[in-house]
Amino acid sequence: MKTKNKYKILNIRYLILVLVLYATNVKSQTLQDYLSMASQNNPEIQSVYKEFEAALQKAPQVSSLPDPSLTVSAFGRMIETRVGAQEARFSLMQMFPWFGTLEAKKNAANLMAEASFQKFIDARNEVFLEIKKAYSGLYEINKMIQLETENLQILNDYRELALSKFKNGKGAMVDVVRIDIKRSESETNIQLLKDQIHPLQVEFNSLLNRDLNALINIPEALPLVENTMPIEKDSLFNSNPKLLALDKKMASFEEQKKVAKKDGYPMIGLGIDYSIISKRDVPDLEMNGQDAIMPMLTVTLPIFRKKYHAMQKEVDFMLEATKFDKQAVKNNLQSKYSLSNYNVSKAKSLKELYKKQTESTNQAISLLIAAYSNSGTDFEEILRMNQDLLMLQTATVSANKNQFIAQSTIDYLISKEK
Repeated sequence: MKTKNKYKILNIRYLILVLVLYATNVKSQTLQDYLSMASQNNPEIQSVYKEFEAALQKAPQVSSLPDPSLTVSAFGRMIETRVGAQEARFSLMQMFPWFGTLEAKKNAANLMAEASFQKFIDARNEVFLEIKKAYSGLYEINKMIQLETENLQILNDYRELALSKFKNGKGAMVDVVRIDIKRSESETNIQLLKDQIHPLQVEFNSLLNRDLNALINIPEALPLVENTMPIEKDSLFNSNPKLLALDKKMASFEEQKKVAKKDGYPMIGLGIDYSIISKRDVPDLEMNGQDAIMPMLTVTLPIFRKKYHAMQKEVDFMLEATKFDKQAVKNNLQSKYSLSNYNVSKAKSLKELYKKQTESTNQAISLLIAAYSNSGTDFEEILRMNQDLLMLQTATVSANKNQFIAQSTIDYLISKEK
C-alpha cells in the first residue's frame, strides 16, 4: 500500500475513534472513555496531529516537476529572413531534474511525515499519562475522604463508649475530651481533603479541554494491570514513538543524501521554439512565409561544486546528530524504566507490609477496647492505635496510587497504550 493511502486509513481510524466517544454514556465513563475524550479534545494532541497532516503535504510539493517557462517575443521592427519577416516568437521550456531526484525527495518527505506521525503518537501518550496521574490523584483524595469519614464515625462510637464509662464511674471525662479533639481534627482533615478536589478536577478537565466544573466519575479502585516484560529485552523500546520518530528521521536523511548527490548532476531541459514568419512579396519563393519550429535541448552545468559538497556534509552532520539523539533518548528511557520498575516493586512491598500491620493493629484495637470495657483504662492507647490504623489505611491508598502511576509510566515508555 502506498504511503498516502496508508495515512488516509490512519485518518479514518482516528475519526472512528472520535465517533466512539459520542456513543459513551457519561454516567458510566471509565478511564478509557476519558482517554478517548482527550484524544479528540486535547489541544496539544490536536496541534501535533495537524502538524502531521501538514507534513503529508510536503511530498506532493517536492516530487513535482519545476513549472515550465514560456517566453513570448514580439519584434518592434521586424527581422527579415530569407523566407519572410519574423513577427513573433514563442519559446516553451520544461526542465527535468536528474533521474531519481524527485523520487528521492518524495521518499525523504514521506519519511519525515512518518516521523511527524510518531511525534503525534508520543504527544498523545504523554497526555494520556498526565490524565492517568490526575485520575489517580482524584482516586486518592476520594478514598482518603472515605477513610476519614469512617474514622470520624469510629470516633463518634468511641465517644459514646467513653461517655457511658464516665457516667458509670468507670472512666474519666478526659477521655471524652481527647476524643473531641480527635473528632475536630478529623472534621478539619475531611474539609481540607474536599477542598483539594476542585483544583484536581480543574486539572483533569483541562486535559480533556472541557468544562472545568464537569463531573468526573471517580473510581473505587484503580486498574492495576502489571506488565511483566523483562528489562533485559533488547526490543523493549521498539514500539516507543520517540525512537521510531528518530528512526524515520534518519531514514529521511539517508534519502536526503541521495537528493544532495543528485542535485549536483545536470538538469535537462526540453523545449520548443516557434517563430511566426510573414510572407515576402517574392514569386515562387520556396517555403515563403512558413513558420519556423525548432526543438531545443538545455543542460545545466553544475560546475560550482562547493554548495553541493556543503549540502552533503550538512545531511551527514544531521544524521550523526540524530544518532546521538537516539542514543540519549534510549538511555533516558532505560533510566526511567528502571526507576518505574523499582517504584512498582516498592509499592507492592509496602502494600504487603501495610496489610500485615493493619491486621495486627485491628487485633490490638479489639483487645484494647475489650480491656477498656472491663477496666476503663488505656483509652489513650486506643486512640493512638486507631490513629496508626488510619495512617496505615491512607498509606495503602497512596501505595496503590504510586503503583498505578509507576505502571502507567512503564506503559508509556514501552508504548503499550495504542
